[in-house]
This record gives sequence, C-alpha cells and structure tokens, in this order.
Amino acid sequence: MKIVCDDKIPFLKGVFEPYAQVVYLPGAQIAAADVRDADALIVRTRTRVDAALLEGSRVRAVVTATIGFDHIDTQYCESHGIVWTNAPGCNAASVCQWVASTVEYLAHRHGLALRELRLGIVGVGNVGGKVLDWASGQFRQCLLCDPPRAEWDKDRVYVDLDTILRDCDVITLHVPLAADTFHLFDAQRLAQMSSGQLLLNSSRGEVVDGDALRSCLENHSIMGAALDVWEHEPAISQSLMHRLDVATPHIAGYSADGKATGTSMAVRAVAKALGISDLLNWRVPCIPAAEDPVYDVLRDDAALRAHPEDFEALRSNYPVRREPLYRKY
Repeated sequence: MKIVCDDKIPFLKGVFEPYAQVVYLPGAQIAAADVRDADALIVRTRTRVDAALLEGSRVRAVVTATIGFDHIDTQYCESHGIVWTNAPGCNAASVCQWVASTVEYLAHRHGLALRELRLGIVGVGNVGGKVLDWASGQFRQCLLCDPPRAEWDKDRVYVDLDTILRDCDVITLHVPLAADTFHLFDAQRLAQMSSGQLLLNSSRGEVVDGDALRSCLENHSIMGAALDVWEHEPAISQSLMHRLDVATPHIAGYSADGKATGTSMAVRAVAKALGISDLLNWRVPCIPAAEDPVYDVLRDDAALRAHPEDFEALRSNYPVRREPLYRKY
C-alpha cells in the first residue's frame, strides 16, 4: 500500500510506516504523478483534490485533517467510489479560543463592555456551537443565524441574517464555503452594518468580500474587523490588513490540541478505509506543552504584520499553542 501525505500534518510521521509506503510532500505541490499509484491521501486545505489530481489513479480514500472540505471535489470522489472524510469539530475549541481572545481585545480597544452587547453567530455548527457556549456567559444576548440548521433544530431560536445585521454589535462568522456563502458579506450586506458594529471572520476567506470590507473600514462605516482567513491566501491584501483591528495568518484552529485531534481522526479514517486494524483507535500519544499557557491573539497579529509575505511560513512554523486559556484585556 502507498499513502501520500501533506508534510505539514503534525504528529503523523512514523504512524503508517510499519504498514505502507508513505510519501510526504508539500500540500500545494501534490500532483497527479505523485498519487497515481497511491491508495490513500491525507491532505489539508492547500491540496485541491479533484479530477485533475485523481483521474487514472488507484486512490480509494481521501482524508483531510481539517474541518473544511471545500478543497475536495466530493461529487467526483463519490461518483468514482473514492471514500472521502474530513475531521469535523477537530479544532472547534481552538477557533473558539481565537474568537474569545479577539473579542476581548476588540472590546478593550474600543471601550466596550461585553455584557452590554449583542453577539451574532452566523453558522452554529461545531465551531459556532463552541462560541455560543463561551459567549452565553459574556454577552447581553446571543442571536443565531443558520438557515439549514434552523430547519431541524427546534431546541434553539434562529433569526435571519438581516436581523443579525440590524441588531448585533459583534458578528462572528462560522460557515463553510459553498455557493451560497461565497461573498455572504458582500458590499450590499456590509453596507447594512453601522459604525457601531464589529465583524470577525475565522471561517473561510471568500465568505467576506475583502475589497468591500476594506472600503467600509476606510470610510469608517463599521467600527472595526478581525480576520484570520483571507481571499487569495497566501497572497493577502496588505492594504486590507493595515485597516483591520486584528489580522492573523489562518491559525485560529492551530492549537496543538486541535491539530492532534485532526491527525488522530485522519489516521483512524485511513486505517478504516485500508483495513489497518492496529490503527483503528489510534490517537496522538503526547502533545507538547506551550511556552506560554495563555493565548494572546496579538502575538499572531504582530507576526503577520511584521512579515505578511511569509503567510505560509507563519502557518507552517506556528509555535505550540494549547487550549483553553486566553488573554483577557
């Protein structure tokens, strides 16, 4: 058996070697020639998994060690009998930690008291649910927007996006990237926001129209914004970055705990697909300690502002970060 892996997936090297030939490659460089004789792929978001990559290969399982799976052509996989799996919820607590630290800083910077504010959570899946658990004890009120979930979840009250835009002081986005969420916050929706509102995006960069957001910030038509995800990564807009309150290099979900969970889920999924019984219950055995147990989003903000051209390197060489503590301002 042969398994091709993104070489930046942590805790993975050595796990499959007793059972298969394992090849590690930079995710963005994995090509059709590399996977032609592979049985499984373990990737992250930097590998586009579609017909161009898989056609003519013997790949029978594609696993991404990430929550998002918009980089995988799932229809192609399913129509060709290729099992695909993501790692839902693996870094939800990590993203929540980023949101908490960012919100605390924004409130401090703008002289706001969280208990007087309404929070709008757009997307209430694994990540949005964690944010709700944290925010329920912090904000005056939390409003939820998730049209697909609202159809079956009768235990919570959901509102539409127009209500979020009208009534919430802070809006945080936790939606997958799909046709109906591409530029969900476009120029028209951003124009509905006011100079007293803050916007956070840690979902997918394309959910927010970056040019429109920059114009809003330049015109002071919203109070401020924080981005962890960007359009056109890794070639991010530095003019937009300079207008943001918080700018980080797509690392909200990069806690060591979240990475370990994602890798563990990926290993078990490949083991199931390839029939490697010894690894069906495998977990990362040891997670290293962080130098600083308290997470401060401003460290990541400072790193990106100092070297925006090193976006990918900042992600690849991200220091150990543990959950759940975060800096309160």
